[in-house]
Parts: sequence; structure tokens; C-alpha cells
Amino acid sequence: MQFGIEQILRESPIIPVVNFTSLESIPDVMQRLTNQGIKCIEITLRSEIAWEAIEWVKTNYPNFSVGVGTIVDVEQISKAAELGVDFLVSPGTTPALFDAFRSARIPFLPGVSNPTNIISALEEKCNFLKLFPAHLVGGMEALKAYGAVFPQVKFCPTGGINENDYKDYLALPNVLSVGGSWVAKSGR
Repeated sequence: MQFGIEQILRESPIIPVVNFTSLESIPDVMQRLTNQGIKCIEITLRSEIAWEAIEWVKTNYPNFSVGVGTIVDVEQISKAAELGVDFLVSPGTTPALFDAFRSARIPFLPGVSNPTNIISALEEKCNFLKLFPAHLVGGMEALKAYGAVFPQVKFCPTGGINENDYKDYLALPNVLSVGGSWVAKSGR
């Protein structure tokens, strides 16, 4: 079971995906998000200061739901749990990651990119999934097809989504939320 992730996705139809490369940039980005009424952020583990940024945001923005993205190994899950993050996001999953996600008891969003990944996630009792990278694996057309084949699955697509098409993604019945970097840069 994926306790808690459905509520996060429903409450946050737009989740900014942010790669902080300097601590000095955090207040400006967080102010832009706050001005847009956004209270949720996925901070990726793609920079050397990622863990510091996550801790800084958790400490200074207690009303934000803070997620850690680009989870690719078990040690990252443990570190995220130590920081008290609100949710975890992976670009893909393995049986070991599924076990670690469940053991951490933190809401998580496993990544998928094809039907085999979706079936594997369903076998793990996960039906809230990240489609990544959405624009490279079929985008809206893939999501429409998956809606017919996997009606029990709800998605949060990320990767290539922008201010011109995010509303079209959100209009799909099997999409609860979208993630993207454009939100923190220019607003919606």
C-alpha cells in the first residue's frame, strides 16, 4: 500500500520539481512558489547541496510538503527519513527499493516508463505512479492508452511538461497531478 501519497497528489495538482544548486537561491524560489499558492515541492538529489537544501526548506517552510526526488538507492531513503521528509519520488524502482519505501513508512511515488513497469508496480500493490520521462515515453497519448489498460492506476507525469500543456495532462481522468521544473522558474 502507498499510504498518504494519494492525498498529497490530490492536494497538489502541480508539484514543482526543483534542483537547487545554491542555498542562496532557495528563498527566492520558495517565495515564487508561495506567491502562486503552491505548498508542495519535490527537491531532486541532482546537486551536491541537495540534502542541505532539503533540510533548509523543511526547517524554514514547515507548511510546505517537502518531497525528495531522484531516489535511486536504499541509502537515500534512509537519509530522507532522517530529515523527516513528507514524500519520496523515484524515476524507477526495484524490489529492494519497494521494500525500503514501505519500511520507511513515508508516502512514495514510484516511477514507471512502460507497461511492464506498471504491472510490476501493481504486483507491489502500488497504483499511484510517476510516469517518467513523460514526453519521451508517449506523453498524453500513452496516458490515454494506459487509462484503458490500467483503469486502477493514477499518474503524476513528469519530464517535459510545461506551462503550455500541463492543463491538458491534468484534464486526463487518470492524472491526479503533474510535476515540472517550469513552475519554480516562471510560474504557471
